[in-house]
Amino acid sequence: MNLRSIDLNLLLVFDTIYSERNISKAANKLALSQPAVSNALARLRERLQDPLFIRTTHHMVPTPRAKALAQPIREALSLIEGGLRAGEAFDCAQSDRRFVIGVEDYGEAVVLPRFLDWLARVAPNVSIRIRPEPGSHLASEMKDGQVDLALDYFMQHEPGFHSECVLTDGLLTLSRPGHPLLGDPLSLEQYLTVRHIALVPRSGSMPMIDLALAKRGLRRQVAVQLPHFQSMPLLVKNTQLICTLPRRMAHLYAQTFELQTHAVPLRVPNFPIYLIWHASADADPAHAWLRRNLIDFCRGL
Repeated sequence: MNLRSIDLNLLLVFDTIYSERNISKAANKLALSQPAVSNALARLRERLQDPLFIRTTHHMVPTPRAKALAQPIREALSLIEGGLRAGEAFDCAQSDRRFVIGVEDYGEAVVLPRFLDWLARVAPNVSIRIRPEPGSHLASEMKDGQVDLALDYFMQHEPGFHSECVLTDGLLTLSRPGHPLLGDPLSLEQYLTVRHIALVPRSGSMPMIDLALAKRGLRRQVAVQLPHFQSMPLLVKNTQLICTLPRRMAHLYAQTFELQTHAVPLRVPNFPIYLIWHASADADPAHAWLRRNLIDFCRGL
């Protein structure tokens, strides 16, 4: 196929429909009329001899041909965008750029409050949208440019991604003050006797404390599993349950909810937090500014 025979604007329309899965939303994002987007899609369908998207009740479903085209088209468009931006200086004080960051509740509690306070002072018109729960769709969303950065416990191993360790943390146990079954320091026997609140493990993984216990042939008594750390301190404050969570987060919760902290009574290695982004954003001056400052901020915590 001769590239000169295709209007490259049609590829931008394709990329936007693929991202939005909706003609009307794509038209709004492109600042075009809905008929114009539909007409562009019809031209591309004819040129590629494939329907590309099948309309259903709720959204447009990409065909196998569209799925195969999506990543190379997105990467090509990102390279063009990056090249056009390469000569531009990013003025953070004047920019109204919006960034999308994927974070777990660790990032929401430990990193974002102070980072956003700094951001409001140096870049008052820049806005942030949080994409919760990095998971199975995060890689494709970052490739598509829907998510700019992610803070996660796990590296992204797919080709084309950067995963930079920005900080490490340990574990700390929380209990209500004056817990009748615990001493100071907390013993391993007490830790195994008292019942726990635990995080629901991500698929294929196990919490670090449980890995450390399993190596010694031990297991804690888990009474409640929760999808987020943020619910744990309220339960700990009002019950005899205890929880073990990241050290920086535990100190914040202990101060806010007047809880008691305990050193975990066995050796557990520190765990990393990674900042992740797709290589297609490397040449974007605004993206480079944000990730550089976020990396520096995390390493200063």
